[in-house]
Amino acid sequence: MNQFLFVVFPYLCLATFVVGHVWRYRYDKFGWTTRSSQLYENRLLRIGSPLFHFGMLGVVGGHIIGLLVPQAWTDWAGISERAYHVVAVAGGLLAGVMTVVGMAILIYRRRTVGPVFSATTPMDKVMYAFLGVVIVLGMWNTVAGSILTIGGVYNYREGVSVWYRSFLAFQPDAALMAQAPLGFRLHALVAFGLFALWPFTRLVHVFSAPVGYLTRPYIVYRSRDDAALGSHSPRRGWDRVGG
Repeated sequence: MNQFLFVVFPYLCLATFVVGHVWRYRYDKFGWTTRSSQLYENRLLRIGSPLFHFGMLGVVGGHIIGLLVPQAWTDWAGISERAYHVVAVAGGLLAGVMTVVGMAILIYRRRTVGPVFSATTPMDKVMYAFLGVVIVLGMWNTVAGSILTIGGVYNYREGVSVWYRSFLAFQPDAALMAQAPLGFRLHALVAFGLFALWPFTRLVHVFSAPVGYLTRPYIVYRSRDDAALGSHSPRRGWDRVGG
C-alpha cells in the first residue's frame, strides 16, 4: 500500500498533470482562462484576490525552501534548527492566513453574487475543496512539524523532504513517507490529487503569465473628434474618421 500511495499514485498524478496540460492547450485553447468575473463584482474581488495570490506565492516559496533545500545546506550556512523553524512557522502561518482569508472572501463572493455563482462550474467547487484541504493541512503541518522537530520526535527535513527530492530524481523511497506523521501523508496525497485535477480547472492560468506585454508595441488611439486633431493635417493616405 505504501508503494502505491507514495510511488505509483504520485507519478500517476504527475503524468496526468503534464499530459493534461498538453491536451488542454492543444484542444481547448479558448478555455485556457481564469474565466474572470471582475465585470460582475469588483469590491470583494479587489480584496480577496491579492490576499489569495500573494499568500500563495509565500506558500510556494516556503515549500521550495522546505522541500528542495537540504538541511545540510542550512547547517553549513550556520542557521540553527530552532532559528530555521521559527522563520518557517512565522512565514508559513502568515502566508497561510493570507491565503485562507483571501480564499474565504472569494468563495463568499462566488456564493453570494448571483452572476458569479451562475458562472461557477462543478469543477470549480471541487478545486476549491481540494485547495482548502491542502492549505489547512499545510498550516497544521507547519506548526506541528516544527514542534515535533524541536522536541526531537520527528524531523520532516530528514523524512518528507528527502522523499520529495528522491521522487523528483525518480528514485522514490516510500519508507520515508510511511514513517511520517499522518498530517504530512494526507497533505502530500491531497496535494498530488490537486495536481491531477489542475489541467481541467481554471488553475491553468498559472502558466499564462503576460510576458508578451513587455515587448508588444504601443496601442495607438485615434480621435473621432475633428477638433481634437489640432493644427496637424492628417497624413497622406489616411482618411479622417467621421463622428
